[in-house]
Amino acid sequence: MKNDRQLKILNIISEKEIHTQEELIAALREKGFAATQATVSRDIKELHLQKKPCEGGGTCYAPTSQAAPEKEIWNEKYRKVLSEVMISAVPACNLVVIKTLSGTASAAAAALEASEPADIIGTLAGDDTLLVIFGGEKPAFRFARMIEQNYLQEKAENQEDEE
Repeated sequence: MKNDRQLKILNIISEKEIHTQEELIAALREKGFAATQATVSRDIKELHLQKKPCEGGGTCYAPTSQAAPEKEIWNEKYRKVLSEVMISAVPACNLVVIKTLSGTASAAAAALEASEPADIIGTLAGDDTLLVIFGGEKPAFRFARMIEQNYLQEKAENQEDEE
């Protein structure tokens, strides 16, 4: 439940500007998550979200990537998010098509982009599909293989352990 809510928070802040905790609580309710101000405050702290200037004026919530220890913690959160939501990764030329759980492609895109992989040019996310664009075929195939080895195999092993 907590991981689902935190994943949804990442998804929400990647899709629109959230200026206050109240706005975040309302957005979570719209997505079917009931949360108190105290819970959202803890989630913001655990996710290491910061207020940053936003396009519409004022400040809005965004992930932090400034201090090295915080970045390591944040990257671990992203790794966890990615391992929970990804279903498959298929390379095609300089692209990788990633299938995710319904409604999580934007959060997966935000997680990938924030981890700052050198070869990724950009991402395009729908509801359950994420397109990752690379500068060439080799980086795309390496990336798909890395996803398979580091995320999808780990997920399969965890599911086997639960059975």
